[in-house]
Amino acid sequence: MPGENLSRDEARRRAELVSVDGYEVALDLRSAVGEAPEGSGPRSFRSVTTIRFRCTEPGASTFADLLAPSVTAVTLNGEKLDAAAVFDGSRIALDGLATDNVLVVDAQCAYSRTGEGLHRFVDPEDGEVYLYTQYEPADARRVFVTFEQPDLKAPFSFEVTAPEGWTAWSNGAGARDADGVWRFAETEPISSYITAVVAGPYHYETDLYTRTFDDGTTLEIPLGAMCRKGLARHFDADDIFLVTKQGLDFFHDHFDYPYPFGKYDQAFVPEYNIGAMENPGCVTFREEFIFRGKVTQASYERRANVILHEMAHMWFGDLVTMVWWDDLWLKESFADFMGTFSMVGATRFTNGWITFANNRKSWAYRADQLPSTHPITADIRDLEDAKLNFDGITYAKGASVLKQLVAYVGQDAFLEGARRYFKRHEYGNTRLGDLLAVLEETSGRDLAAWSRSWLETAGVNSLTPVVTYDAGDRITELAVLQDGDEPRPHRVGVGLYRNEVGALVRYARAEVDVEGLRTVVSELTGAERPDLILVNDEDLTYCKIRFDEGSLATLRDHLGDITDPLARALCWSALWNLTRDALMPARDFIALVLRFAGRGSDIGVLQMLQTWARSALEHYAAPAWREEGGRLLAEGALREMRLAEPGSQHQLTWARFFATTASSAADLQLLQGLLEGTAKIDGLDVDQELRWAFVEPLASHGVVDESFIAAELARDDTASGKRHQVRCLAARPSAAVKDQAWAQVVESDSLSNALVEATISGFVQAGQRELLAPYASKYFEAIERVWEERSIQIGMDVVKGLFPGLQDNEATLAATDAWLAAHEDAAPALRRLVRESRDDLARGLRAQECDAGASA
Repeated sequence: MPGENLSRDEARRRAELVSVDGYEVALDLRSAVGEAPEGSGPRSFRSVTTIRFRCTEPGASTFADLLAPSVTAVTLNGEKLDAAAVFDGSRIALDGLATDNVLVVDAQCAYSRTGEGLHRFVDPEDGEVYLYTQYEPADARRVFVTFEQPDLKAPFSFEVTAPEGWTAWSNGAGARDADGVWRFAETEPISSYITAVVAGPYHYETDLYTRTFDDGTTLEIPLGAMCRKGLARHFDADDIFLVTKQGLDFFHDHFDYPYPFGKYDQAFVPEYNIGAMENPGCVTFREEFIFRGKVTQASYERRANVILHEMAHMWFGDLVTMVWWDDLWLKESFADFMGTFSMVGATRFTNGWITFANNRKSWAYRADQLPSTHPITADIRDLEDAKLNFDGITYAKGASVLKQLVAYVGQDAFLEGARRYFKRHEYGNTRLGDLLAVLEETSGRDLAAWSRSWLETAGVNSLTPVVTYDAGDRITELAVLQDGDEPRPHRVGVGLYRNEVGALVRYARAEVDVEGLRTVVSELTGAERPDLILVNDEDLTYCKIRFDEGSLATLRDHLGDITDPLARALCWSALWNLTRDALMPARDFIALVLRFAGRGSDIGVLQMLQTWARSALEHYAAPAWREEGGRLLAEGALREMRLAEPGSQHQLTWARFFATTASSAADLQLLQGLLEGTAKIDGLDVDQELRWAFVEPLASHGVVDESFIAAELARDDTASGKRHQVRCLAARPSAAVKDQAWAQVVESDSLSNALVEATISGFVQAGQRELLAPYASKYFEAIERVWEERSIQIGMDVVKGLFPGLQDNEATLAATDAWLAAHEDAAPALRRLVRESRDDLARGLRAQECDAGASA
């Protein structure tokens, strides 16, 4: 990725020089269809951009950003420049600036196959072509010339010339004029990374949101939702519109600032790298949120959460935007918090905080223990740093800290602070201090110390209860011990639970401010001896929960008896952290999952537990026990699948988990029988998505061959089917297959981003460690070249996805250390990814040692 980076210092200097009055962008996308001219390089489109901007230092020099195969013409203030001289492939040099400037650039920009810039997708089902843009953090420059940094906001006017029969969308409302060109209303001042264009023969549905405010004014927001025509029969737009309207009502109630961007389109697009993107007026989502088969309520909850997360960005991120990526948390932490806050407050998914505690926070805990951990307010030196900081700290830890802040300052003060923040900084850019200032105003609290502890330092604390009793079994002292590199202030609930006729219920609770290394919870002195002490009851703070010996013994026998679903989810999360930290043998965690996971678990928690159990087996269990552990998991999954209510979401969840654990001849025979109709599980509907879930283990164990997979694709000759087919082909247990998959991903750039992801997923099979062993050395030989030659997204996919973590031994650890020592000058972002993978490997080896000790 040479020449594509932009440093913070460069951006700061350019912002001192330049302010932008507006963009006019004209894209001719007719080249998206038909055959590409032979020998003409990458398929490209014409992009003509006019930027009107001012300069504070007349005569100074700066640059504009553009990643394009070629530039046809550059004109600055009416003077035609030598395009070859001023354009170096990533920047256009601008010298001798006037006070008021007009830059016009006519370029040939490339369609993307990596999900960065203007992505072009050909639907294998019907041959139709679909386009969409994805820019964050800095890929608008792949589509038009721009000053690619968040603090140079401006109004944008787009026009699109599209093939006949297509529809085009952008941030503003648009229409096709008599000359055939789609023209869109000028936007409010926004950053370039949230501009958007979507074009193609999309299936499109509409609705209308109406809101009358207390002053009698009425706001109408046209709603739209779109997907590929091939997915239209699965498209439940009514539910999407329902959640959208509920979210708009919620945010209008709480933010006192009407949605400012006119219409609200939501595009579900193919081969999307992330979950969604908050482009104002034209939000994009991965099309996997359109469900082709039966899914659980957890999938609908996840979709609702993402819809509301992106909607929160309309205020946090779009209306008010961070100056630079250091303060990425100002939008992502808030959106992550607000997504769950609004979902619980406005939709049918009232258990959202359970999912947050069990799922989102586990992402944060992992990220916060990596060598690359960073404060929530991060030090982002350049765009490569920015790309990697869309992580569990910026999202989930930040949201967790905000949840604690709400408890600390009060919900009313927090929301009033948000309202003032929007009005004070509308269409502007902010830093950490701007937010703290309004929250201090509304809460009356000095937040400087809180910010230093929670936003400006890294790491996660563990909180452990220590308790003593008198002769009458009453508490004489209950204290909470805090460890970690940086003790922090925590507002914590401490719950006491006891067994009452087969139910583990809470009978006492206190909230306390944990300060320093040891805090006594005096309110609970004199309470009867509990069976379980739960620190961080109700999940008020961000910490790893530990247990005293008595509580841990209770959980081993009675975890399934906890009646409160949030408390149960918190205990599961704590046990998983013990396993990851090599404080609980992996086999013990797996035994707990097999014993208790099927007992009344929230479906989202159950799915998380299954993921953890599989990870425990593959990475944390002693190698000598893996075969037995796999057998136990498969037997347990099959048992629970048969016991579950026929046709229920629990049955479906256990069926999918069974497919991931099946390895014996009998298990594989059952999967094949379910595919062929010769076997049956009462109530289990084996739809197409479930069929593919069954095909993969059959392929990875060599039970079915390429022709069988081809026949399955013939049943499902769609874009989704193609991704499944590619994954299953790469999963086959053959050296020739692995060589081919490796070459397609590492030695060639012929695959799209989605097929790269599918190939890597199939290639890496936990049951094929010996087959994959030769690729460990190849990995270290290839990654620096891949990083230099491929886009950052593909580079990340390859470096993370193909790290030889399944070669879990000291030799791989040593090879990783040797690569790091020999490549100190490699790109910092590349080194970060390798260091993170090394840390995962080392953690796994420690856990395996712990697990092996359990059998001694």
